[in-house]
Amino acid sequence: MRNLRDFLALLEARGELVRVREPVSRDLEITEIVDRTVKAAGPALLFENVTGGAMPLAINLFGTENRMAAALGVETLAALGARLESLLRSAPAGDWLSKLRALPRLAELGRALPKTVTRAPCQEVVLRGEDADLGILPAQLCWPADGGRYLTATQVITRSPETGARNIGMYRVQVFDARTCAMHWQMHKGGAAHLREAEARGEPLPVAVALGGHPAMAYAASAPLPEGLDETLLAGFLAGRPIELVRGATVDLLVPAEAEIVVEGVVRPGERRREGPFGDHTGYYSLADDYPVLHVTAVTHRRDPVYPSIVVGPPPMEDAPMGKATERLFLPLIRLQLPEVLDIHLPVEGGFHNIALVRIRKGYPGHARKVMQAVWGLGQLMFSKVVVVVDEDVDVQDLRETVWRVAANIDPGRDLVFAEGIADVLEHASDRPGLGGKLGIDATRKWPEEGFPREWPEVLAMDPAVKARVDAIWDHLGISLPGRGNAP
Repeated sequence: MRNLRDFLALLEARGELVRVREPVSRDLEITEIVDRTVKAAGPALLFENVTGGAMPLAINLFGTENRMAAALGVETLAALGARLESLLRSAPAGDWLSKLRALPRLAELGRALPKTVTRAPCQEVVLRGEDADLGILPAQLCWPADGGRYLTATQVITRSPETGARNIGMYRVQVFDARTCAMHWQMHKGGAAHLREAEARGEPLPVAVALGGHPAMAYAASAPLPEGLDETLLAGFLAGRPIELVRGATVDLLVPAEAEIVVEGVVRPGERRREGPFGDHTGYYSLADDYPVLHVTAVTHRRDPVYPSIVVGPPPMEDAPMGKATERLFLPLIRLQLPEVLDIHLPVEGGFHNIALVRIRKGYPGHARKVMQAVWGLGQLMFSKVVVVVDEDVDVQDLRETVWRVAANIDPGRDLVFAEGIADVLEHASDRPGLGGKLGIDATRKWPEEGFPREWPEVLAMDPAVKARVDAIWDHLGISLPGRGNAP
């Protein structure tokens, strides 16, 4: 698999793609169709007759965990973490930072290093200057109160003016007119850091916005990579092949050669324009604010491009399997620094950053509190508003079990930890943008050394011998259980 159209062909062969030939408007109608489809775990959709757009629109490509796994070349999302864990075990001994720095030198990742080419499908058609018109793209008005139409499934490419390091992020882009759009670079993101460097020098910042290409590249743009790790390297590792890059037509940036569409341009120092509101993955509208403006210098695309899109909103939406992929892939990286962590769950109902459920092997009094503080210092886990820590016998992937254990195991007067820290810019409940309160919940068994004066009770469990005897006679009992037939 090399690109988006290969992925579409794979999904169609598996019966997981529906071609919609009826005329459908890019304004609100596609969102309503996708919202119904994704919440029913329905198929990927290819809208072939988009009212208000000059090309087909593909969406809900990653809307189930099976499709997300197929996009990343694995059977299940759990296999992602196993692949990375195996790679980390082969890294030289040392602390977690040393291991991360050594990764690009390992043979498997060496084979995934990006490759530069001189000709590319994404530049079969090159529109420069006055011919570069964003109106050919079927950018969507996703929700009724959105501030405008948006490009959503983006790979926004910038380079640090100081170090030359590349950043590729999935940032929403509001289209203002034919040749200007807004870059939603939140203050904590890599693109924002590169702009600050450029503005300090009084220089414009070149930008490229790629759409499509290998689905692993689209995913990598959304992944919260540690600083210094290149998204094209992650995508190549996941794809099992190097990501091919080509120099932009009007900007000195390398862009994915297999992309469907690339928008090129520059952001001028100090220029801002009101962007938003936008119906976001929190299930609320993120508020309008001033963001940098991209002045388009070129639009390049394949001769017959397919426009990829994604809609977010009240969960679950298509970003849920993407978040689960990140959770599984990055667990080994978390365990490099916190080996006591056995599992972590970022429920989609919490918008990925509102609540984190952490399962640990408790080793000493106060261990849960140490883990809470550490989680708030780990990359984008710093945005976690609530961190819940449970014992190793709790399955944090099972929300019913986790809620039962948390409710049973906490004394609110003793087990709640309040703190202040970094908040996601999309956090609407905090008093100050980017800063907010934190809640840690220690739902582990309390030890006598933690001041617990009584005996902690045992969890109810049936005697294994009784379970075995009932298993042996189950088929003769005549009891059929919903969804399980006669299985015990």
